[in-house]
Amino acid sequence: MNLEKFTDRAKGFLQSAQTVAIRMSHQRIGPEHLLKALLEDEQGMASGLIQAAGGSAQVALRDTDAALAKVPSVSGSGAQQTPGLDNDAVRVLDSAEQVAQKAGDSFVTVERLLLALTLATTTAAGKALAAAGVKPEALNAAINQLRGGRTADTASAEDRYDALKKFARDLTEAARDGKLDPVIGRDEEIRRTVQILARRTKNNPVLIGEPGVGKTAIAEGLALRIANGDVPDTLKDRSLMALDMGSLIAGAKYRGEFEERLKGVLDEVKGAEGQIILFIDEMHTLIGAGKSEGAMDAGNLLKPALARGELHCIGATTLDEYRKYVEKDPALQRRFQPVFVGEPTVE
Repeated sequence: MNLEKFTDRAKGFLQSAQTVAIRMSHQRIGPEHLLKALLEDEQGMASGLIQAAGGSAQVALRDTDAALAKVPSVSGSGAQQTPGLDNDAVRVLDSAEQVAQKAGDSFVTVERLLLALTLATTTAAGKALAAAGVKPEALNAAINQLRGGRTADTASAEDRYDALKKFARDLTEAARDGKLDPVIGRDEEIRRTVQILARRTKNNPVLIGEPGVGKTAIAEGLALRIANGDVPDTLKDRSLMALDMGSLIAGAKYRGEFEERLKGVLDEVKGAEGQIILFIDEMHTLIGAGKSEGAMDAGNLLKPALARGELHCIGATTLDEYRKYVEKDPALQRRFQPVFVGEPTVE
């Protein structure tokens, strides 16, 4: 077992399992501690996969807690020692590594840990998952669906799963649910944006205007029109997704982690085959975002997708930032058509 071959998130769960063991004054870390750490995860990847495989995460957690309650606690000098992995846990990690290698992965991801726990049928964790109705074949199918044919070739591979759900907001869905307010007095700008989006080439509008004039409101107005079917046939049934730059950059401390997240978003947009329009507010922050020595910035990731027509997007920025960042990059400027947004008048 080589822990260097585990992703950052997988290593994080091993640490969480150790924390569970310390909290319960257990001497060793077993598969049950790891399963509890996976099931208590706020992002809920393990719980989501169990549900997708036709199982119940609540039953799995209940049986895991019952199994952990039977593990003897230690006190005194024994409680001061840092708990290590027991033999069953080592076998589970070895199994996860083998499963990952067979699948062509370079790194062992969180979902492979869950699959290895399901395969460990003689352990309390394996029995808890079996009692919860989780079968290895069904779980593997759920994992393949989540991955969408991608292999884990970096230490931050999980960032690419369900990237749009994590890093973007569906404005058209919000419009259908009545969560967006009507947009007043912006018919001309919305009409121009629709006109550009419906073109065959140079069909990516960029909304240019001073801060606070209502650029985001235009995107919301477009989402309302799509939801109401008040757009040309080429734009009907499209989804307008607002990219959340804050969550995309937040916590991306390792080299390549930001790019990994953005690639995940772009892959999902490409996979939708033109059904998703991406709205990038404060577009200038993408040029140079995540840039470190030897790494590509986000602008260079966007350009090929825009050039090939795989990415359909709406940008929003101020005139100063547009001149400073976008106009200075001819390759990027060629992809976008400006729409100037003035301050709304009283009329």
